[in-house]
Amino acid sequence: QVQLVESGGGLVQAGGSLRLSCAASGRTSISYAMGWFRQAPGKEREFVGGVMWSGIATYYADSVKGRFTISRGDAENTVYLQMNSLKPEDTAIYYCAVRIINYWTRVDAGREELYAYWGQGTQVTVSS
Repeated sequence: QVQLVESGGGLVQAGGSLRLSCAASGRTSISYAMGWFRQAPGKEREFVGGVMWSGIATYYADSVKGRFTISRGDAENTVYLQMNSLKPEDTAIYYCAVRIINYWTRVDAGREELYAYWGQGTQVTVSS
């Protein structure tokens, strides 16, 4: 089992920044990659970006490319989502998730069914 806890959400004005954290605990040795997803009210959950647990091979959704950055923290089991130039359409609940399947490609990075463990989510609200 892997437990995930997101933090760092909140209310920010358009153009502002937030940094989300995802702290993993438990059997993190089985983790192969971590993804960030989000779900806006009335919409399907969508892939935001993800990174291999080793810290290499990061992929992003086109909607956030150039504005969001995923990185591994100094704390071994923490992954960050730095969100800059936020827009009202970025308003959503943000989730981190871990996949234990040992392959990671751009094509399947966003497939939710490949993620075994999920956090509870953190709300991000961007005001116009």
